[in-house]
Amino acid sequence: MTYPGTLLKRQQLMARKELGQNFLSDPKAAEKIVNKAAISENDLVLEIGPGLGALTVHAALQAKRVVAVEKDTRLAGLLTGELDLAGIDNVELINNDILKQDLEAIAKDEKMVVIGNLPYNISSQVLFKLVENRHLVKRAILMFQKELAQRIAAPPGGRDYGRLSAVIQYCSTVKTVSDVPAHLFFPKPAVDSRVIEVTFSKETRFSGEKERFLFKVIKAAFSKRRKTLRNSLAGSELGIDTSQSRMALENAGIDPARRAETLGVEEYTELTEALWTMGMEGKDEQRADQDR
Repeated sequence: MTYPGTLLKRQQLMARKELGQNFLSDPKAAEKIVNKAAISENDLVLEIGPGLGALTVHAALQAKRVVAVEKDTRLAGLLTGELDLAGIDNVELINNDILKQDLEAIAKDEKMVVIGNLPYNISSQVLFKLVENRHLVKRAILMFQKELAQRIAAPPGGRDYGRLSAVIQYCSTVKTVSDVPAHLFFPKPAVDSRVIEVTFSKETRFSGEKERFLFKVIKAAFSKRRKTLRNSLAGSELGIDTSQSRMALENAGIDPARRAETLGVEEYTELTEALWTMGMEGKDEQRADQDR
């Protein structure tokens, strides 16, 4: 593929900062990332934000089919032309926002290998969407700004550990694949990137409504992370008061004076179980109804 700066200049285009566009410009780095995805000739690949196609071509040469979802209409048209020039005919390009895209419609009856160089401003939202649709995903090889990748894999107890860390670690294992220095992108970002592999668990403790409630509990706990859990839960969308919060925490064997970042995933599941047993799972909906 043509160097990103040259290609954009030829088409009189510029990278859009508001979309977090930094294009990988090193073919060897792109090939390495795709190779780490271990794509087979029978795989369906979903690429999130193909941009100028650095990963797309390598993936297409290995996969049965690639579905690339690109929000930027300018780049979608440009990439279509580049793929035609390269003789690539097994890529379906969808001009859409990945956050609005129906993943069931892409996967149909298959499980997908997901790849992508994710823009910082939607990285967390994309991960939450993949968690919700993980029954469609075989594995995901994704590139993030390095600091976000560190937060995803961070253990409890530190500043980096947060809502995203707890949700991802509840339902998957995360492995660092490689670091990609900033100078391998155009335009050059301010920070380095990191590629991680996310493999979703076949079984989790909860499913359905109970799992969705777990995610609400985690969100509530981190909504005011400087406060104690007793107070952050009580002042959250869960719709419970401080006495109910304290009782649930004590029933789960958790000191109400602890803070959100000190709880591991297993403790969050125990807290969810305690709240569920107390009948607290519907309190947020009741409060929403009262507010309407």
